Amino acid sequence: MKLVLFDLDNTLLSDDSDFQWAQFLISKGVLDREVYESRNQVFFDNYKAGTLDIFEFLDFQLAPLARHAREVLDTWHREFMATVIRPVITQKARDLVNKHLAEDSIVAIVTATNVFVTSPIAREFGIPHLIGTVPAQEGGRFTGKPRGTPAFQKGKIERVEAWLESMGLWWGAFESTHFYSDSRNDLPLLEIVSHPVAVDPDDTLRAHAEKMGWPVISLR
Repeated sequence: MKLVLFDLDNTLLSDDSDFQWAQFLISKGVLDREVYESRNQVFFDNYKAGTLDIFEFLDFQLAPLARHAREVLDTWHREFMATVIRPVITQKARDLVNKHLAEDSIVAIVTATNVFVTSPIAREFGIPHLIGTVPAQEGGRFTGKPRGTPAFQKGKIERVEAWLESMGLWWGAFESTHFYSDSRNDLPLLEIVSHPVAVDPDDTLRAHAEKMGWPVISLR
């Protein structure tokens, strides 16, 4: 049995769902463009540089969820899937996922992006497991705060290990473990698995992958 983990943004997707969700809400007039667009870009640039303060970012990203009823958010998300997300899913990405789903593998997405945004995307790929940052809820409404450890940098390892533990599994239960990612932020998890793969990587990850002899592929 194999364990196959995928990062989502700029790995399985040829764009960033976190960044684009905020841009989508700006385009609908839900968020003020003057206030949110520049901050969204700053957070995105910090993420790419490996300097993102995840809790500061989550305060920014999760706050809009708390201001609207879940039914309204779900309606917006269906439009977001149709107009923003499906166009940035390549056939190469679908084929790679389907290859692993057809094997004797446990397949999961591991992403820092919150599970409200990413759950429908995981279902679109047919991936049965999602490990993402959890936006807290009370009485069916989001609170604007995360629950538990964000699935970011070393937090991805903590969250994956807790998920495996919940199924009575651990790293050693698998004949091989795989993780596909584009980002320097995922180096902690990439260094744990037996088969790390750099996908359309940023410059830092590309250099590290070449030094370590890791495969470098493109899904674009």
